[in-house]
Amino acid sequence: MTVVPMAECHLAALAKIEKACFHTPWSEAMLREELDKGIFLVVERDGQAIGYVGCQTVLDEGYITNVAVSPDCRRQGVGRALIEELAQRARAQGLSFVTLEARASNAPAIALYEGAGFVHVGVRKNFYTAPSEDAVLMTLFLKE
Repeated sequence: MTVVPMAECHLAALAKIEKACFHTPWSEAMLREELDKGIFLVVERDGQAIGYVGCQTVLDEGYITNVAVSPDCRRQGVGRALIEELAQRARAQGLSFVTLEARASNAPAIALYEGAGFVHVGVRKNFYTAPSEDAVLMTLFLKE
């Protein structure tokens, strides 16, 4: 398992992962627009993309847009590897924090983020649709 920057060669596989993971998936074109914007990382196993994380950056702030792992590769450390590498790169770039939203019912994701040092900082009411659900706002503070 290797974590690498997202590249054009990953986009078709990542679009398929998006369709498997999300009700409103990002298309290959949407993913392409994110190339070279912020920190977008892919986990490869045996030359195949099996998950990714996207983090848009503004000044010294990071906003995670998506974390997606192929359903048949979950619970194998892929998400953890992505979040750990993202945090390392965000620190190296001098970001003050990285923040994200998670569905309130997504206990595995929330546990992953808590394990990486993210803390609950708020709730966004009815943030998600299909079904309607609150989002837990979580932040990893990188500077003291």
